[in-house]
Amino acid sequence: MAVYKVTVATGDMVEAGTNNSISITLVGSYGESRQTTISFLFLPGKERTLSVHCGQDLGPIVLIRLHKWRLFLEDAWFCKDVRVTAPNGTLYRFPCYQWLEGVTTVELREGSGKKLVDDKLQILKEHRRRELAARQEAYRWKNFAQGWPHCLNVDSIFELDSNIQFSRIRANNFTGFLIYQGASHFLSGFLLRRTSWNSLDEMRTIFSRTQGRDIGGCLVCCPLPFPLH
Repeated sequence: MAVYKVTVATGDMVEAGTNNSISITLVGSYGESRQTTISFLFLPGKERTLSVHCGQDLGPIVLIRLHKWRLFLEDAWFCKDVRVTAPNGTLYRFPCYQWLEGVTTVELREGSGKKLVDDKLQILKEHRRRELAARQEAYRWKNFAQGWPHCLNVDSIFELDSNIQFSRIRANNFTGFLIYQGASHFLSGFLLRRTSWNSLDEMRTIFSRTQGRDIGGCLVCCPLPFPLH
């Protein structure tokens, strides 16, 4: 009997958690585990840990499969990452950082960077082929008009996968940032100023109050209401 310790982390943004059923399958170079349920409740910013029992050693873990099942109502889940500790103590990391929606299965490769020639196992070659085909299907181009640059071949942004769309959560974060910057400039006297600047030093005094602050994960280095990333 081989026992693997699995830790699953949920993103810390609003609505990242889910009450849908999430299960996992470990895929190693010698075989794969049975599908094991992790939990029916995931909270934002929290981790779930479980043990996956296998009849034999799976060898190096090269893939995992996350299975999401809708119980009653759809409840999307944002998975941050998965960490698997083998019986011999080897730690495998599987970055995810994406939304899982509906009834779906997502395959994740182990996080170590590899080139195409490094894929010795057939299962890894097939995974790379499927991933490339999915990307080619998602990102297709069309001509908007003669002489114009190519644009994405969709009629609406709602046709795109939610991981590609500009999310409502990020839009809310930007709105909050703009409100904060507006209040800062108002309190500093910038927005109500009716006279000209007396010197560059006076301008620096006003704008330096918002420089270097960490707002919502973004380092603010200028008075403009835009994060750096």
